[in-house]
Order: sequence, then C-alpha cells, then structure tokens
Amino acid sequence: MLKLRGISYLVGETHPDDLRRDLEIISRDLRCDTVMLISGEVPRLVAAAGHALDLGLNVYLRPDPTDLPRTTMLARLGAAADAAELLRREHPDRVTLVVGSEFSHTAPGIVPGPRSFLRLQLIIRFRSLMRRRIDRRLHTLLADAVTVARSRFNGPITYSAAAWERVDWTLFDVVGVSLYRSRRNAATYADRVHDLVRRHDRPVVITEFGCGAFTGAEQRGAGSFQIVNWFTEPPRISGDHPRDESVQARYLTDLIDLYDTQGVHGCFVFTFAMPDFLHEDDPHLDLDKAGFGVMAARSDGTYQRKQAFHAVADAYRGIAEADRGGPRR
Repeated sequence: MLKLRGISYLVGETHPDDLRRDLEIISRDLRCDTVMLISGEVPRLVAAAGHALDLGLNVYLRPDPTDLPRTTMLARLGAAADAAELLRREHPDRVTLVVGSEFSHTAPGIVPGPRSFLRLQLIIRFRSLMRRRIDRRLHTLLADAVTVARSRFNGPITYSAAAWERVDWTLFDVVGVSLYRSRRNAATYADRVHDLVRRHDRPVVITEFGCGAFTGAEQRGAGSFQIVNWFTEPPRISGDHPRDESVQARYLTDLIDLYDTQGVHGCFVFTFAMPDFLHEDDPHLDLDKAGFGVMAARSDGTYQRKQAFHAVADAYRGIAEADRGGPRR
C-alpha cells in the first residue's frame, strides 16, 4: 500500500500568499501527505518547504540545476543540503533531499549538447550507442552529488532517475524513478513497476508520472507537451487534439492504483500546475491540454481544478482510509 501520497510543485516566482494557498489545497483538498518542491533558487525552495512543513506536509526538496556547470550545480546542491538539514532538525523524519533529476540530459557533459532539450533528443535517438558513456559519467556525477549531500544533510536522500538511467541505488536511501507510461512501454509497464519493488531492499518512489488532457495523451505520456509549437507567436497547438480531461484523470488513477497494489512506497503526480501552459477557450491556443497540471492556469492569474484533480483526490482519500483500517472506496 502507498505510504506516501504526493504531487510535485514548481515553485517558480509564486507570491508567498499564493504559495501558501496552493499548499493548503494540496494538503486539504488533494489529500496529499507529501509534496515535492522544485526550484532553481534555493531561498525560494527553502521558504516553500517551511510553509509546507507548517501545514503538516512532508517535503521532498529538489533543487533544479538544469544546464548549470558541474561546480555550480554541486554548490547549489550543497546550499540546499545545508538548508534541508536545518529544516530536518526542526521537523525530524519529514524532510528528504532529492539530489537532482535525470542528470543524463539535465546536466551538461554526460552527453554532448548546449541545452537539456537538445541533449534529450540525442538520448532518445542514440541511447543504445551512448549507453556506456552515459552510465560511466552519470555514476561519477551521482557519486559526487551524494558526497556533497551526505556531508551536509543527515536525513534520507534520493535521486529522480530517468526510466533509461542505470543507477547504483546503494548510494541512496530511497529508489526514485520518473516512470511515464506511453504506447512504447504500456505492455511492460506493470512488470517494470513490479520488478523495481522486487529488486530493491529500500523504498521505491515514483518521482514523476502524468500525461496531458487531450484525446490520445495517454499514448504520449511524457511527450504530451510535444503537440505545442513554441516557435509561433503566440505558441499554438499543432494539429487536431481535442481537449479531454478524462484522459488525464484515468491515466493518473490507473497508475496510482497500480502502485498501491504493487508495493510502491510512494508517488508524486506531475504536477500541481504549469503556469506557462495557459488554458484558453480557443482550442488552438489551449496549451494547458498539453501540460501536466491537475490545475489549469488562466491568463488572468486564476486556477481551475481539472477532472484529474478530483480523480487524484478521490484515489488518495481511498488509500488513506484503507491505511487507517477503513474500506477502500
């Protein structure tokens, strides 16, 4: 049974009042007990963590170092680890440090390319040819990151691995994997989850999963955002992709149910909201359907709860009630 019911939250430049409101919604209405906070700015990350902890949420702290040079990335991780340790001392057993996410493309130097997006495209096309290079350089970077984290933070640490990355999980306290389901892996997805739990002697957490809210999004999984043409002004949806919020809702609840029955320790829906993917009435400008938020951001700054929000809340409520000994609804 899932012991950790989570969602990720992109901190960005959210005003403190709006941040606290969102975290209250995550705790009270979405029925999460844990939030993964993601930010490239350590002070914002720490402030958000303080709010979450005060509200009773457990926190996975994830500094985002995408495209930073290695020395800068490790320095930012060190600063986050220092702050996480102070939070851990004040809130024992409630803070986990995530040293990074999908370094094979987010960190420069593992594969060639000036930007994460371009490196990801290279991995998608030529991963089998670059396997040894990725494995070797990823292991070196993870070892360095763990050394920095362990020297400053005395709580549990993990990493959010891409599905293709081979990680030495003995370095970590929690196995963390971003595991999106799509047409490419749908037939073997459940077996992959079962194998993850069976092979490891430590908790397994699915650090990211989700899809868009349009017809066929469940077939694309992590690639849902690719229906957006960002090179037009304003950005537009390419092709005919009717909005269908039920697709996202079913996708998330199907996987939550799978994790719950397969012994996964916890999961983080990706994600609460994506303000850069605005929900517009014009279907050609409705970027939200290509995003992963369970809340739709409007151009006036307001948010709208999607079908996925209510579906996840119901699923998490049922798991929490079953954990307390009540019937699973």
